[in-house]
Amino acid sequence: MIKNVVAVLIAISVIGMLGIPLGDPKFLAVAVALEASYIALTMLSIKKVQYALIPNIMIADIVIAGNTFSPTHVGIMLALNPIYNAIILIIGGYILQVLLIVTSILTYKSMKQVAIRDST
Repeated sequence: MIKNVVAVLIAISVIGMLGIPLGDPKFLAVAVALEASYIALTMLSIKKVQYALIPNIMIADIVIAGNTFSPTHVGIMLALNPIYNAIILIIGGYILQVLLIVTSILTYKSMKQVAIRDST
């Protein structure tokens, strides 16, 4: 399960790196900071996944909410114009974020079951 979380975080980072040059230059610092946080979460997940699960879920929720409430992002996704930006937003901003939430929750449940089994 840990490998799944790491794989999703890597995919989000790659999609984000592809999307940064397409974004509005005034948000460059925020985009780079967000990508750096995903890279940090990836590294943390490799070493101590239990410390990264809650931040994974929180950041994914924030990204989904931010994309949903941004009129510019919604307009790009609905019009599919420019198509490359729309694809990056849909995949990176929704599909992979939901996948991160799901894999983090499943990993947490798996770790909890192992802890319960080991304590008995």
